[in-house]
Amino acid sequence: MNATRRAALGFRAHSGWAALVVVTGSAGAAAVLERRRIQIADPRMNGSLQPYHAAKEMQLAEAEAFLDRCGAATRRMAETAVREAAAQLAGKGYTVAGACVLLGSGRPATSLAATLRSHPMIHTAEGDFYRDALKAACESCGLPVLGVKEKELVRQAAVALNIAADQLQLRAAELGKSIGPPWRQDEKLCAIAGWLALGNLR
Repeated sequence: MNATRRAALGFRAHSGWAALVVVTGSAGAAAVLERRRIQIADPRMNGSLQPYHAAKEMQLAEAEAFLDRCGAATRRMAETAVREAAAQLAGKGYTVAGACVLLGSGRPATSLAATLRSHPMIHTAEGDFYRDALKAACESCGLPVLGVKEKELVRQAAVALNIAADQLQLRAAELGKSIGPPWRQDEKLCAIAGWLALGNLR
């Protein structure tokens, strides 16, 4: 596979949506092909944007069933988004060779009941809910996928790409110039994540 026609996806999840940046190039020099916001919660399902917050108000069995329904819908939407991105890139002559999903640092509770009793655990579970859906979507599309804690991303990418951490952050900021605004923290981190995925495909 020609390295200049290879692409990788970087994701940063939020409640109900995720930022996606597509990166191409090599470990030494990356370029951004596109960035987009993908919807990964079904707005027709009441409470689906923050499913664990909604589940807190339910009996445990009802909460489990509700979260299962939300999870199935979110995984379908995430997989559709990944397949659409890959198909559009294929139309431009690129092959998606891998992906990286940014992870949180919170520890999940041992059970759903324990999660729903703790507001911090609800936030942790909700973040993991969307991140796990993105990882599963990439895997279902046959993509190698990395999961990297967001707070460790720059350090890990700097080591893997053999670029000083401060230089890596400067280059990530500059990558946005070719594609124009908005180029916020979401896009910068997703670009580094995609770049790290490219570096791991050497």
